[in-house]
Amino acid sequence: MNAIIGERLSIISPKAQTTRHRIFGILNHDDYQLVFSDTPGVIQPAYALQESMMTFVKTAFEDADVFLYIVEPGEKALKNEGFFKHLQETDIPVLLLVNKIDLIDQEKLEEVTAYWAGLLPKAEVIPVSALKKFHTDYLLQRLLEIAPENPPYFDKDSITDRSERFIVSEIIREKILNNYDKEVPYSVEIEVEEFKEEETIIRVRAIIHVARESQKGIIIGHKGSMLKRVGTQARKECEAFFGKQLYLELFVKVSKDWRLDDKKLKRFGY
Repeated sequence: MNAIIGERLSIISPKAQTTRHRIFGILNHDDYQLVFSDTPGVIQPAYALQESMMTFVKTAFEDADVFLYIVEPGEKALKNEGFFKHLQETDIPVLLLVNKIDLIDQEKLEEVTAYWAGLLPKAEVIPVSALKKFHTDYLLQRLLEIAPENPPYFDKDSITDRSERFIVSEIIREKILNNYDKEVPYSVEIEVEEFKEEETIIRVRAIIHVARESQKGIIIGHKGSMLKRVGTQARKECEAFFGKQLYLELFVKVSKDWRLDDKKLKRFGY
């Protein structure tokens, strides 16, 4: 989605479950509007947060005109058998995208393609590299060929359904995913308390919620070093996205076991 639209709307990290929400990316052209719906990866939920994430996936299944099922070399069939069976049996067009093919040779690609063609015989398997933008033009062409015609859903100057606050919160969370290990990144939620845009600067105050007291010290780091690193990285990326100077204040707060608390999850938009 990021590669085709040309904006980093969905955050990226090497860790699983990076995407938690359903995010629309809107590609506008004089002749068309395509709305991409980026969802969390399909898993068997183990706690309330993950159940909410799978609700976003279920909603996307119900209103999609085309399914883009994205896999990487070495990945196997969905752990959630119900979702996978739906993909196998659906009459909605399925494009199975084998991403990161720049990392494998032709022999491995043929093996991966044959594996997925066997599991999803009705799907069109398309090798792509989002990083190198290989076959992304072909993918866009195929989408335009098979997507049904409808009036545009969004204004032609929109690129996403998400607010500036959400974009900032996701950028901060991406930096946490990329700077911390083990359980810590999965125990974090970002709340943007203030987003104030002035003529020459944007002022942001955000809270990093953690699930346990011990995680607070890890996020802050020795003499605040880790929190400063995250803040600097997030500020620079926000400035690149918004095209304006940004002042970012970060605070860390313990919200005990927030991932299990329905009220807190609702407050955080799940």
